Amino acid sequence: MIEIRDLTKQYGNFTAVDSLNMEIAQGTVFGFVGPNGAGKSTTMSILATLLAPTSGSAKVGGYEVTEKPKEVRKLIGYMPDFFGVYDNFKTTEYLDFYGASYGIARADRRRMIPQLLELVNLSDKADFYVDSLSRGMKQRLCLARCLVHEPELLILDEPASGMDPRARIEMREILKELKQMGKTIIISSHILPELAEMVDEIGVIEHGKLIAKGRVSDIQGRMRANRVLHLRLLEREAEAAELLKDEAHVSMVFHDEKGIHLHFGGQDADQSDLLAKLIGQGFRVISFNEAQTNLEDVFLEITKGVQP
Repeated sequence: MIEIRDLTKQYGNFTAVDSLNMEIAQGTVFGFVGPNGAGKSTTMSILATLLAPTSGSAKVGGYEVTEKPKEVRKLIGYMPDFFGVYDNFKTTEYLDFYGASYGIARADRRRMIPQLLELVNLSDKADFYVDSLSRGMKQRLCLARCLVHEPELLILDEPASGMDPRARIEMREILKELKQMGKTIIISSHILPELAEMVDEIGVIEHGKLIAKGRVSDIQGRMRANRVLHLRLLEREAEAAELLKDEAHVSMVFHDEKGIHLHFGGQDADQSDLLAKLIGQGFRVISFNEAQTNLEDVFLEITKGVQP
């Protein structure tokens, strides 16, 4: 669905996007991860045909964005981080205006608008003026606006920015439904936990460079060499902690009131052998588990040492 080759965007001496190479398959929900200023919005603006690259190419649905912008725009629904709404419109009028702008027939718009409002959980706000809606409701309305022409690709720049926890959950459920409908979705965010349950793949961008791409589970798996194990024993924890310091694959051991915490560089079999050894030496183990690696851990680990 998306093919990016050596994409670069420069502003004078500043490089916002630096030789980016990336492919995103049809039907994928892709999380674009990185801090503010990393190059996420610039890349998305290029894909949305709103910004011309300095060099390189970007294709959407087989169309080069700089050569066939009209064809690309038919395929995409773009939701920027900051967007304007027409406050004097009611929600139905707002969607009707955009439907007409895309050349959708009046009868089709009348059929489509209630369906879109239902999808984004705004059916009860059909006759409300846009300026009376909360920020979260306006963002959901903007998402509905992106869908009026039934695009194949959704480009969502920080779609949950500024939302309260309930609104974030509602947005996440809507995106799951869109995924089930077969939409390809690119979501950018610097708030990593909100992406974890939404995306199939992530791309980590820092200083305009793509430094990692793949399924979240695969990238987490690469980091398991630095896994952290947590142990609790019925007694003799201090003695066990001292013995563990001399074990193979153990690089660091901490002991506190919550138990024993150690950095472990071995494989699954080595981890199993370590537990068996503790039990064999008479230590009564209550719990032995591996700390979960989340997206924040992934980002911090793989951006370590990245320079602009």
